[in-house]
Amino acid sequence: MLQCLIPMDLLPSTRSRQLILLVSFFALVFNLSDHFPRRHVFRTPGPSIRAEDIRLKCQNIQSSPGPSPFFLKREVSDRFEIGTNSTLITNATILVGKGNETSIRHGDLYLDKGIVKAIGSLSYLKQANVLNLTVINANEAWVTPGLVDLDTHLGLMSAPFMSGALDASSTKGPTLPWLRNIDGLNPHDEGMQLAIAGGVTSAQILARNSNNIAGQTVIVKLRQTSEGSPLSMVVEPPHSLNKSADSTRWRHLQQACGEVPSEYGNRPDAIWALRAAYARAQNIKAAQDAYCQQAEANAWDDVDAFPENLQYESLVDVLRGKVKVTTQCQGAVDIDALVRLTNEFEFSIASIQHASEAWLVPGLVNRTWGGPPTIALFATNYRYDSSSYRGSEFAPRVLTDAGITVAMKSAHPVVNSRYLLQEAQRANYYGLDSFLALASVTSIPAAAIGLDHRIGSLHEGADADVVMWDSNPLQLGATPVRVWIDGILQIPLPPRIDRDNAINEGIGKEGEEWRRFPSVPKWENERKKAIQWEGLPPLMPRKQGGNIVFLNVKNVWTREGAMRPGSRSHSNLVHITVKGGRIVCFGDDAACPLESVEEYLDLDGGHIAPGMMTFGSSLGLEEISSEPSTGDGSPYNPFIEPVPPILNDPAALASAAEALMFGTRSALTAYRFGVTSATVRETSSGDARNIISGLSTTISTGASHAMERGAIIQKYTALHVAIQRPDPISKTRQVSVSNQIAGLRRLLLGWETQETDTKRWSKKAAEGVIPLVIDVGSADIMATLLILKTEVENQLGTRMRMVFSGAAEAHIIAPEIRNSNVGVILDAKPGVGVWDDRRALPGLPLTNDTTLAVLFKEGVKLGLRCQEAQDARNMLFDLTWAMLASNGVIKKKEAYALVSSNLQDLLGVVTEDVGDLVAYAGGGPFDMSSKTAAVISASRGVVDVF
Repeated sequence: MLQCLIPMDLLPSTRSRQLILLVSFFALVFNLSDHFPRRHVFRTPGPSIRAEDIRLKCQNIQSSPGPSPFFLKREVSDRFEIGTNSTLITNATILVGKGNETSIRHGDLYLDKGIVKAIGSLSYLKQANVLNLTVINANEAWVTPGLVDLDTHLGLMSAPFMSGALDASSTKGPTLPWLRNIDGLNPHDEGMQLAIAGGVTSAQILARNSNNIAGQTVIVKLRQTSEGSPLSMVVEPPHSLNKSADSTRWRHLQQACGEVPSEYGNRPDAIWALRAAYARAQNIKAAQDAYCQQAEANAWDDVDAFPENLQYESLVDVLRGKVKVTTQCQGAVDIDALVRLTNEFEFSIASIQHASEAWLVPGLVNRTWGGPPTIALFATNYRYDSSSYRGSEFAPRVLTDAGITVAMKSAHPVVNSRYLLQEAQRANYYGLDSFLALASVTSIPAAAIGLDHRIGSLHEGADADVVMWDSNPLQLGATPVRVWIDGILQIPLPPRIDRDNAINEGIGKEGEEWRRFPSVPKWENERKKAIQWEGLPPLMPRKQGGNIVFLNVKNVWTREGAMRPGSRSHSNLVHITVKGGRIVCFGDDAACPLESVEEYLDLDGGHIAPGMMTFGSSLGLEEISSEPSTGDGSPYNPFIEPVPPILNDPAALASAAEALMFGTRSALTAYRFGVTSATVRETSSGDARNIISGLSTTISTGASHAMERGAIIQKYTALHVAIQRPDPISKTRQVSVSNQIAGLRRLLLGWETQETDTKRWSKKAAEGVIPLVIDVGSADIMATLLILKTEVENQLGTRMRMVFSGAAEAHIIAPEIRNSNVGVILDAKPGVGVWDDRRALPGLPLTNDTTLAVLFKEGVKLGLRCQEAQDARNMLFDLTWAMLASNGVIKKKEAYALVSSNLQDLLGVVTEDVGDLVAYAGGGPFDMSSKTAAVISASRGVVDVF
């Protein structure tokens, strides 16, 4: 063979040739071996790989996550900070909460070294003279575990919102399992302190669902640690974050399906992206398993490294059951695809977020591989996109009845995490059991993320995350008095934070009824109808034009105040007779004789009050906010784009009256909850804000079309503009504040010479014929506007009717606003937002006053607004919160005026006679025991019965 390869004259000596032949033979054998299967050769691994390390690695990847059997026996928490006092809470009403079960105990709670050490009768601790022990008498106040928010963008969309602190989404591709949310977590997010003020102590930090796999989530405690790092906030850092940590700790991953990650394709694209990613992870897992089988058999082929892929290792752990996966899937079609995916690759889902249609397919949810996931829901926030259109307030109850656990969530800042408890309160109002409602924000979300051994319930050995409330947690307006995280007091604020006065809580909640679970209405018929109609039950009321008698009425409120009718001999309740939509008589049949009665309605001690008005949202202009085809479309913004000549108007001024949509589900739902009218104005969509928002109109929310009697209450209501700093999220060119003010000045001083809509209505606003409503948040911009108002009035000799809308910082210049005779329309609940809103007064338990309370005490004319059409139905919930947050400053009648007579006066709305009246059955408008029974409409001459 060698002779064939080398010329004879070049061959060496015989001995040398023998050696070459031998070497060539072995070289040929090894070359041919590349083309044939190898047989295992038993040997020890080379020096670069240690057998013991490999066996340990293989043992770890097969291990099951979870706490050690000795976890609850620990003496010191891994999160304990040296110098923290022990705390003994005495005489408390303790919601223990373990798993999905909830129990109440009356007694004491002992916190030491970051752990719940004991629950029961612990008076001996006070007598034992325990060192550094803080004793707090709860006076029978409710004490619960810290709330757990299963879905929040805290730290990734940090308040105040800035372009440099928005790390909630990536544009680098559809599947990004290698990204880690902790790498963008901002521990200085001001929203965290607000969340703690709402009793939230732990949260799962999610990215926005713009990717099919958005990356690895983390569970954090919201307190600032002494270290100050994001990692120190993580409850149990998994091995992937901290190599020294226990390798059996749970990891967490986030994915999405359906229409949300639409940037990378449609629904089939989304599921294929997930399948492709999991198929790749499956191959890596198979290679690892084969490698470990060889290691266990002591069979080593060469010295290859352990088969790993840094980008997909988290998905491999999903397939090994070591990761809690949360998935956003809303529609039934999306949930079906997800369930099939889990069965194809055999991995479980910890929670499905949003899941708007899960309540319609509970059997499908139960077929998820590994068992049904927890369904994480809003209480009433639906119809913001097509997938949530069939969402229902009855979903938590329906799912729970089907044996599926439900967690209420915030998706902060969609719902401010501070108001997480209100989601549970609303779920309870619509039929979810009281204990399960509390569990939905404590033990159930804790279990869904695999941390119920330490958070979400109060038991010996658990983390010392505790909230003491000023009332029963399910009572509207329930507010934390004290909050501990890891046994460290967070509320009241620590001494390093300056406060002018000590916090004074619980004013207006002194009665015994505040300690009890609230009574709520019965919703069986409505729930059955919602299921029957697959989430879209008919909402139009029954119209009665004849004589209606309301039985057992306790009180009738008028626009001017309350009027209590004469009482009957045996009770406080009377009958009210309505004819043609008007109250004509108080008394029984003898006192109010009628030829015929079409219907008797028993209010069971209920009240009749003026209908409420909503302002600030797109209610009446669109059906689904994220679906352009269901709304008016984007108006022209004359500050950044040319206006077509056909409009012949420099500001493209338009009236909302030209684009009204009646009979939308949000409008009819609001009507069924006592919101009988809406003042609506043209709104902008997309990135650019519309500085000139046009003319508003006021409509009846219960009307079916524009030509119906009383449908349009006032065609032209007010002129609207917006003066705000640049939007940090916008990607388009924006206009400076100085340019916005300059444009408004020119409008008001009559720069337009042609007879256009812009000139006509700007002149009316400058002369005070119609109100000028300005969306503004900053106190500095408001001060500039007050100066402009004086300038215009002095130059034209007029009195403008200026109103600030939003006005989060208005309390800073409250006297100046009052002296300028300017009204203010506020959000009912202050939250986190842009830089212009950063100095808003949050109220209890952080400040004694809210912006609303300060302005009220100053004598400013006030109203409240609602910015989301689907949220208008919750006006009474929000109004009650605002009233109670005023710390006793605002009473019921004054509060109700904020969404009725005051708001009408500010916007210049004139109603016929008394306007619409709402009949509440089972209590008054502020009582959780009541629900709307009917609307009495004098303007339309009917009674709408629900």
